[in-house]
Amino acid sequence: MFTGITEEIGTVAAAAANRLVINAGKVLQNTECGHSIAVNGVCLTVTAFDSRSFTVDLMPETLRRTNLGRLRPGSRVNLERALALGGQVGGHLVQGHVDDTGTVAALSPEGEALLASYAAPPEIMRYIVPRGFIAVDGVSLTVVAKDGGSFRVSLVDFTRRRTTLGSRRLGDMVNLEVDMIAKYVSQFMQTPAGGVTSALLREHGFITGEGD
Repeated sequence: MFTGITEEIGTVAAAAANRLVINAGKVLQNTECGHSIAVNGVCLTVTAFDSRSFTVDLMPETLRRTNLGRLRPGSRVNLERALALGGQVGGHLVQGHVDDTGTVAALSPEGEALLASYAAPPEIMRYIVPRGFIAVDGVSLTVVAKDGGSFRVSLVDFTRRRTTLGSRRLGDMVNLEVDMIAKYVSQFMQTPAGGVTSALLREHGFITGEGD
């Protein structure tokens, strides 16, 4: 489990068809083989490491669902170690299980922030709600607005400097993980035996209005 708060930006040192070697610093502290590190929001298992880098293996399903197959030596990636019990959850609970990819659709400055729009497939958009959570390349963000095929977030200066999102350009592919609570609620609503209906959720304040 992760929080979506990037600890540092790493650099890909080597990229093979099914393996990455990533140069890092902070996330190597107390790391052992078998530990999990989120790379651009993808939960991966450390298979080897030294004082300057760590190695992870990539499964075919990971390559199909994420942008990790596009990484090359020199690519910058967001890194986060797994959440320790009792640690602070500064963002939201992120599993590191990417649901699909999206693309940068628009970038526009707004004061000291940068409004970024990401186009996403319908199966992702159905889980996205204004002021809800979304993880983009592993970064926990709050949705500002959405339309039929995209959603918008506001990137503050701190986020742009501490993650790779500030260097993304139009058309770049990003990893998307929707809020796990939204997925569970959707599953329960599709299972009559679960006893969870839209009327029940509305009654208790979990959904409101027509756009939820």
